[in-house]
Amino acid sequence: MRVQLLTLMMLLALLAGCVEDNTTYMGTTEDGDLLLPSWEVGDSWVFTFTTPQFGQDTARLVVAEEDDGEGNYIVGISSEREAQRHAVINHNPFLGRINQQTLGVYEQGEVQSVFSFPWEYDTTWSFSLFGEDWTSEVVSIYDKEIRVEATSSSGHVLKYTFSSTIQFLTTFEWVNDEGESQLKMVVSEVKSGYNGDIFFYRARDLLDSTYDSNDQDVYDSFFDSGHPDGSEWDVLVWYIDARISNGGQGSLAMKDRTGASPLLRAWGSGATEQGAIGTIPSITGEYTLTVQLRGAESNLHLRVAGALSFHWTL
Repeated sequence: MRVQLLTLMMLLALLAGCVEDNTTYMGTTEDGDLLLPSWEVGDSWVFTFTTPQFGQDTARLVVAEEDDGEGNYIVGISSEREAQRHAVINHNPFLGRINQQTLGVYEQGEVQSVFSFPWEYDTTWSFSLFGEDWTSEVVSIYDKEIRVEATSSSGHVLKYTFSSTIQFLTTFEWVNDEGESQLKMVVSEVKSGYNGDIFFYRARDLLDSTYDSNDQDVYDSFFDSGHPDGSEWDVLVWYIDARISNGGQGSLAMKDRTGASPLLRAWGSGATEQGAIGTIPSITGEYTLTVQLRGAESNLHLRVAGALSFHWTL
């Protein structure tokens, strides 16, 4: 009995040491599962995306280019509408350029290391995303899945799981400081050798304004100077979220420098238009806005982004 007890204690001590120095991983995880994966054109993952603005939608992320000449993968999406939503809301950080050396995403033109290869339990690191600065930690490694939790100084939380089996995320969720989910991604299918259309809109914000009830018309403007490389945007992508009080009314009129009105809206009593997305031609120069909102709780959120559109057929 004493020999058995001593043997058990020695085994427990060895296991504790393995967990502490991270030389052994729980479950079926092996050293190779912790390394940076290599993607190929046509690799794809179907995700269900859930956001407050658009509810639930399902689309396929696809590796469209293996190297864009700058050491990036280009990840597009099978839904052109989802590509447009990303252009103006920027709600999918894994759409567009992905750095090949880190699988880092781009924010404000800088690579952000959402992942930390090679994975190691209890590792901490920092990155920026969604306008927040995050401190991240690997909280578990089990059966080829790495769970990460991150917090920002303003109280936002990220929780996501990377699977070495599918070489990408299985889940990803961003919760704001009020406990409200802002983005949730859940994978449902993984496939290589995708055939079909892929879309991506590379965009830059031009306008992000909220207008509240007013007794007089409100006038505003923004400037379309084109892409920083000197070329014009292919299109402008707009987003509207409007709510009109009972008994109220509202309208929006946008004019470009030629005097054309590419975007006109009118709302009656109690009307709502939530998460509306569309495109208009890009005409370099100033755009003017006239907003009318009547009713105590009437409001309008308007966003506009200039975008270069990309389309691949695999």
